[in-house]
Amino acid sequence: MDYHNIITIEPGKRSGKPCIRGMRITVYDILEYLAGGMTEAEILEDFSELTSEDIKACLAFAADREKKLFVASL
Repeated sequence: MDYHNIITIEPGKRSGKPCIRGMRITVYDILEYLAGGMTEAEILEDFSELTSEDIKACLAFAADREKKLFVASL
């Protein structure tokens, strides 16, 4: 998935953390909700401005970042 149009990083917003479409909801927020047991449906119900595509973009971003960390450590 190409998350580059969904995940944004702005130095003045949420201390430069990766956010969803310029909103103040971070990738980390979504990952924490999922890790805490919330379902995608529950997240979308609580945050009506989000889409299923946004959540998939968060997962793709995290996977890509993990991949880059692994490659950099070699």
